Formats: sequence, C-alpha cells, structure tokens
Amino acid sequence: MRRLRRLLDALGPAGIAGLGVLFFCVPFYFSALAPADKELARRSASRVLPVQVENISNDPSAELERFYSRFPPVERLGAEMQALYAHARASQLQLLQGEYRLESQTAGLAAYRVTLPVRGNYAQLRQFVGRVLTHMPTASLDAVRFERKKAPDPQIEAQLRLTIYLRKGT
Repeated sequence: MRRLRRLLDALGPAGIAGLGVLFFCVPFYFSALAPADKELARRSASRVLPVQVENISNDPSAELERFYSRFPPVERLGAEMQALYAHARASQLQLLQGEYRLESQTAGLAAYRVTLPVRGNYAQLRQFVGRVLTHMPTASLDAVRFERKKAPDPQIEAQLRLTIYLRKGT
C-alpha cells in the first residue's frame, strides 16, 4: 500500500489523469473504433464502381472528337446558365450581380467564367455547390470566398468562381 502511495505521489495529478485517460481509451477503441473500422472496410470492399465500356479506337482524332462531344456546344450557354440559376433557386440562395466572361481556349473548348456573389446560410451554399458539381459535369468550382458580417449571423456572403466548359462550334 505504501508503494502504491509513493507511485501516486510521484505521478501527481496530471499523471493520474493521464493513466485514467489511457485506461479509458483501450476499451473505447475495442468497443467503438475497431467495429467502425471493420464496417468501413466491409462497405468499401462491397462498393462496386460502375465501369463504362466504350469502343476505343486507334485513331487519336476520333478519340479527341469523342472527348469534345461530351461538352455542350457554346450555343447551349443560355441553357447552362438557366440550369445554374435553377440550382441556386432550388438551394434557396440569393444571387447578387455577378461577372461573366467567355474565354476561348487554344483547343476545341471555350471557358465561360462566372463569378457569383451569393447570400445564404452555409447549408444552402453547400447544397448549391453540390448540385452544380453533380448535375453540371462540365462545370468546375475554381474558388470560394466566405464573409460573415458578425460571428453569430447565420447569413454568409460568399463569392463563387465557376467555370463552365463548352465545345466550340455546333
């Protein structure tokens, strides 16, 4: 008993608390973390990614043409912008006046740069970005900037920079 008392005095309050945390972590690992890790491994192993089989030709120009055909033509820019605005409405975001610029790339694609100041809460903003990236596969999110007037204010003013890639010609 005297030996235990000397050990506890040598450890001090911080050492005793450290031992308590250590003894708590071991059963926590085996009761919570290890089963969760096994479940994650099981789900990852059972997930089958869809494989799209296509005819692959040896003609590079045909492959390049097939690649460009995946992008909407520049003539559909109005429809792409309507889809962007529809995603903002569905996410209940307030769009402010933005900047729009069509840039011609060297190859067969054009880039339509959109800078959108938006106002809403974080969940709405996240939903909007998720919808755009999911439903508009030729759009990319280039930059996001957040600003909040006061810390407890749920409204966020954000500036999103998106690029919509379009195919030149019809």
